[in-house]
Amino acid sequence: MKASVEISMYPLTKEYGTPILQFIHRLKEYPELEIRSNTMSTQVFGEYDDLMSILTKEMKASFSEELETVMVFKIANLDLR
Repeated sequence: MKASVEISMYPLTKEYGTPILQFIHRLKEYPELEIRSNTMSTQVFGEYDDLMSILTKEMKASFSEELETVMVFKIANLDLR
């Protein structure tokens, strides 16, 4: 099943840009995902199981690196490209 995820990440720190860019960079390392970023959010497209597995792994990595971070996800069970 194809899925689309829109992610907004809010590191609660003065240096908020770096953790966001690191998270996006890590997502781009997965060839099974398509990543589209803009100034408001990042959209991720791929197979549902791949998306959820990768996002779980990379969210945990971000949460481990940053003291306080908020992430907002919108998930659709279709390909919105």
